[in-house]
Amino acid sequence: MNKALRTELLMRIFSGSASMVGVCMAGLGLFHIMDALGRVSLFGDEMLAADALLFLLACFFSFWALRTDHLRWALRLEKVADSLFLLALTLIVLVCGVLVYAVTITPRLA
Repeated sequence: MNKALRTELLMRIFSGSASMVGVCMAGLGLFHIMDALGRVSLFGDEMLAADALLFLLACFFSFWALRTDHLRWALRLEKVADSLFLLALTLIVLVCGVLVYAVTITPRLA
């Protein structure tokens, strides 16, 4: 893969991860509102906090890969950033399932 393509991919991971951290923080607020309304939030808020951390780590690793001058390190860091980003995306899908369950299926406790 040439350097321009690598840089473009890393920039997309960097910006996408940073945006998804904000989405996770907004989701945490949503879980806390649901909890205050008497809905069971299960462990979705903990999953979402872990997801925000995974996106933040993907953001850091992609930034580090962009800034390093060593090609070997850059390739390793790129793989780590890719893996963390895909893992975080998978986890956010699971969190969405928990959110849908908490909103539609769980009865009110109040």
